[in-house]
Amino acid sequence: MIKSQGLGERLRALVREVPDFPRPGIVFRDISGVLGDAQAFHSAVDAIADQYRQHDVELVAGIESRGFILGGAIAHTLNAGFVPVRKAGRLPSATISAAYNLEYGEAVVEIHADAVHPGQRVLIVDDLLATGGTAAASASLVERLGGRIAGIAFLIELTELGGASALAGRSYTSLISI
Repeated sequence: MIKSQGLGERLRALVREVPDFPRPGIVFRDISGVLGDAQAFHSAVDAIADQYRQHDVELVAGIESRGFILGGAIAHTLNAGFVPVRKAGRLPSATISAAYNLEYGEAVVEIHADAVHPGQRVLIVDDLLATGGTAAASASLVERLGGRIAGIAFLIELTELGGASALAGRSYTSLISI
C-alpha cells in the first residue's frame, strides 16, 4: 500500500461525511468535493496514475459508480482502455458475475465476458475501500477472464473496517485513510 500523506490530508478536507446514508448507522463518504475542485481532482488522478505508470497497465476497470469517474480519468492519464464493472443486470451483452458481502448487505457485480483478454494487465479503481468485498469480487472477475491485476486503487480507505485483508495480498494504494 502506498499513500501520499500531504495530498491525502488536502483531499480529506474535501470529503463530506453524510450520516445514516444509505442506511442508519452508515456514514457515507461523499467525494463530490474532490471531484468538483479541479486542482484536487487532477492531483488525485495524477497521484494514483503515478503509482502505476511503470506497471504496463493496459486496462482500467472502474467499479460502479464513482470508480467510473476516477477510473476513466486514470485510464486516460495512463493511455489505457477502460472497462466498467457494474451492478448486476446493467450491462447489455454476455457477462460473468461475482457475489460479495458489503458492510450493510449483499450485492453482485458483473463485467462483460469479453472485456479482458488473457494476460492483459488491469488496474482496478474505486472510490472507497471499506470491507473489500467489491474490490475482491471485481479482481476475481478480471482474473477469471485471464487478466493480471496490476493493482487496486482507491481514493479513500476506511482502515477500521479491515478491507485490505479481503484483497488477498493484492497490491493496492489509497490516498486517504480514515
